[in-house]
Amino acid sequence: MSSYSTVITNILAMLALVYSLYYMQRKGVNFGIRVMVGMVLGILFGGVLQSLFGGSSTIIKQLNSWFDLIGSGYVRLLKMIVMPLIIVSIISAITNIKDMKILGKAGGLIIGILLFTTAIAGLIGAGSSLAFHLSAEGLQVGEAELGATKSVEGKLTAFQTKPIQQQLIEIIPTNPFYALTGQGSADTLSVVFFSALIGIAVLSIKQSKPQSAEFFMKVMKTANDVVMQLVDFVLLLTPYGVLALMTKFVSTSNYADIYKLIQFVVASYLALILMFIVHLIILSFMGFNPFTYIKKVIPVLIFAFTSRTSAGTLPLTIEALINKLGVPSGYANLSASFGVSIGQNGCAGIYPAMLAVMVAPTVGINPLEISFLLKLVIIVAIGSFGIAGVGGGATFAALVVLSTMGLPVGIVGLLIAIEPLIDMGRTALNVSGAMIAGIASSKLMGEMDTETYHQEILETKPM
Repeated sequence: MSSYSTVITNILAMLALVYSLYYMQRKGVNFGIRVMVGMVLGILFGGVLQSLFGGSSTIIKQLNSWFDLIGSGYVRLLKMIVMPLIIVSIISAITNIKDMKILGKAGGLIIGILLFTTAIAGLIGAGSSLAFHLSAEGLQVGEAELGATKSVEGKLTAFQTKPIQQQLIEIIPTNPFYALTGQGSADTLSVVFFSALIGIAVLSIKQSKPQSAEFFMKVMKTANDVVMQLVDFVLLLTPYGVLALMTKFVSTSNYADIYKLIQFVVASYLALILMFIVHLIILSFMGFNPFTYIKKVIPVLIFAFTSRTSAGTLPLTIEALINKLGVPSGYANLSASFGVSIGQNGCAGIYPAMLAVMVAPTVGINPLEISFLLKLVIIVAIGSFGIAGVGGGATFAALVVLSTMGLPVGIVGLLIAIEPLIDMGRTALNVSGAMIAGIASSKLMGEMDTETYHQEILETKPM
């Protein structure tokens, strides 16, 4: 069979899988089940392609260039609606708040919870490396890893040389319209900051200029309705996006590199699972059924897992918090938006801490020392500010932590080979951490709709 006919045949096979998911949708199959089926089909189809053609073959590249119309196209659609969603949702949420004190308390509480859980994640990451006796000694950085490191060297250097003070000040946008383009690592927070100021300004003129405030709020309500309808349209495509993304990942995985560092992969996922259990324990302490949480957020976590983008998952995160978990709109939007760039439990917590413990012995530092671990946890928490919520954000976090602690950063280049595999689990944990912050903060403030949280899952639009 010629390469041309092989490509056509497998494209038709993908279309058949897409139709099977569409058929399930028409028959009213639950959205979460359709997402899980899409993931399983992607794993199976990607595995078949990998075994038949090899991950780096020309045929695989040609096929994935077509599959990207579905997978990458869906991710781009999600990214397209992120900034409009943040603007209308944050402004609408703030303008509906009657007491300004609640806004300050909610924002500060959410950030505090994110940083607290990131510190715990750092401890778990360090403990996982110690338990598996992981060490960077003897690991060699090859040409491929060096090349991958150099390809992002400029951006990484610019990021890691910025002190914490500079990262914080850059949250304030000098040009909010440029921040909307999403070109910088702190742009999501910049848009949140700008939107919050607009909302606060509207609250401030409610007494002096009630007509202007009322008119603006009506406009924003209309804009919010339109944007949320757009979100509904895009979310309908989630099962198909997961199918294509998982197919691409499995079919292109470099198993030789994965097997070479399989111990690190196992240790990473053990740490991620333990931190997710911590999330469930937090819910239990607050009187929530953790199994209910799992059932309601699994579609969101599956997409985060396959797409490797916390920012791209933002619309799904907000929708789940509000409609499935009973978190008020203001808390949901703040926690989800902050969670994209602050306190990422997986990328900014577990991963940098694991690397720091691995590298420490190479420079004569005992990673078991309490002073070392305490310093590491503090730096991990503080350094989690401004980490970009897209695939590869953990690389920046690792560079910040290692360089701040005076440790060599060469291991970052070595692990780039298996980044995609580990990043999938880290991103899912990041999103879960943001949702836990929303649930915990609204519960502590007495604003949580517990009935919505505990009610049975219903097939709601668009899901």
